[in-house]
Amino acid sequence: MRTSRLIAACAVAACTTALFAQTAPNEALKNVAQLSASGSVEVQQDLLSISMSTTRDGSDAGAVQTQLKQALDAALAQAKQAAIPGQMDVRTGNFSLYPRYGNNGKINGWQGSAELVLEGRDFPRITGTAGKIQSLTLGGVSFSLSREQRAKVEAQAQALAIEQFKAKAGEIAKGFGFGGYTLREVSVTGNDQFYAHRPRVMAMSAKSADMAEAAIPVEAGKSTVQVNVSGSVQMMLLPARP
Repeated sequence: MRTSRLIAACAVAACTTALFAQTAPNEALKNVAQLSASGSVEVQQDLLSISMSTTRDGSDAGAVQTQLKQALDAALAQAKQAAIPGQMDVRTGNFSLYPRYGNNGKINGWQGSAELVLEGRDFPRITGTAGKIQSLTLGGVSFSLSREQRAKVEAQAQALAIEQFKAKAGEIAKGFGFGGYTLREVSVTGNDQFYAHRPRVMAMSAKSADMAEAAIPVEAGKSTVQVNVSGSVQMMLLPARP
């Protein structure tokens, strides 16, 4: 009889534990608030990229390729003289050669293009060098944030977003009559948006003698770096008064 009672007691205890395990997660979801907040910082773009290119056309593929190579080599040699790591980096871009077809569907010539890219934080050095290169013409200008600037500004925006999240969580908990909250889960994401001034560039489809060594006038815009914080908090009851 004693053994039977012991077995029955164990069975009841096991059922109670199982029931608690099933209901505990549901209990934990009570008084949970989902919220999000963001922090943003406006910053001047500090990285300039200028692409310069040229095209060639001819009946012989080898001749067209040689002409492109000569133009690119001349520009590359001149640009490297002014290059300083981080301030002005020089790299080659697109280099392509493709056939030109006539009305009869047969190849009647070859076309090609070559590109050189100047990029860095020293705007006067980059624009001045671009203005001196004679074998290539201006292809495009773009601005962005350097890796160092982006990391610095993202840290600032993240701090603002976290403070905003904490303040909002506290206000929500207080508004519902709770004494505070604990963090359950959180997600942090970031992005940056370009706006304001668009790149302003002088038209330079062809170089002339008086424009040969003129720096290309440009004007950087600004970026807004934004960090978003979203997650959930467990609102806590006020401690009972004695």
